Amino acid sequence: MLSDADKRREYDAERQYARMGGGFGGAGGRGGGAAGFGDLGDIFGSMFGGAGGGGRRSGGRGPSGGARRGQDLEVEVTLSFDQAMSGAEVPVTLEKTEACATCAGTGAKPGTSPRLCVTCEGRGQVGRDIGGFSIPEACPDCGGAGTLIEDPCTDCRGTGVRSAERRIRVRIPSGAKDGTRIKLKGKGGAGMRGGPAGDLHVITRVMPSPVFTRKGDDLVVEVPVTFAEAALGAKIEVPTLDGRVKITVPAGSQDGRTLRVPGKGAPKLNGSGAGSLLAKLRVSVPASLTDEQREALEAFAALDGADPRGALFR
Repeated sequence: MLSDADKRREYDAERQYARMGGGFGGAGGRGGGAAGFGDLGDIFGSMFGGAGGGGRRSGGRGPSGGARRGQDLEVEVTLSFDQAMSGAEVPVTLEKTEACATCAGTGAKPGTSPRLCVTCEGRGQVGRDIGGFSIPEACPDCGGAGTLIEDPCTDCRGTGVRSAERRIRVRIPSGAKDGTRIKLKGKGGAGMRGGPAGDLHVITRVMPSPVFTRKGDDLVVEVPVTFAEAALGAKIEVPTLDGRVKITVPAGSQDGRTLRVPGKGAPKLNGSGAGSLLAKLRVSVPASLTDEQREALEAFAALDGADPRGALFR
């Protein structure tokens, strides 16, 4: 129970400060409050590039606040299934910002240059005192740029960038899937006032194949076989991405049985080989029979004697 009024005020102050996300940073007893606020100023300083602790510092100048990273861009490209499997170089048209050719990206009219903002000394931020510590905020004179343009470029209106349509070629790696994202660093929008360019993200859209269905890195192909091939077994050819391959159909194979051929699937994006080809057998039933075929099947049925539906009634 706190009965002393001074202790109560100190206790309330500590609780209020804790709610603000801080502590009294090693303060021992009543004298610790000022040290705690000083530590908080250092924290703000580290978070906001040195502007928080001391307001308008007169020491060495930090990096200009005018440089800004360019915008990231995103574009979709449509590929045929074969292009996605083998890899391709495709043209891409995009609208992007580039450094203004008139002012070379400075934003200032040719023959002039931006001048350093004396208010923030090029930092783009100033400190505002609140309750004993300083919070950084955008410089009111330069708006956070760190520099002032007194005579802006008429072509880019002082931004230093202009919009332009560009056509580039993008290399798509083999094995690309529908929805694969390819990041091209520095190929996005131009940075402002010397800032780095953004990135370009290319998203692939792959058209379906008339032969293969993709399942991860595996390719599924449905292979018709005759009743005789399924019952007696056979060696047959199945298509692959680069041609064909022979596989063995075991005797007694049922409709839907899947045979795996390693290394004949889709190329892996990381370059570590390829998936498998999954040959799914489909027993083909003729739509019509000759008299000889009918007689042969009737003779087989008489010799078979099996009841494939018997288990349904047990």
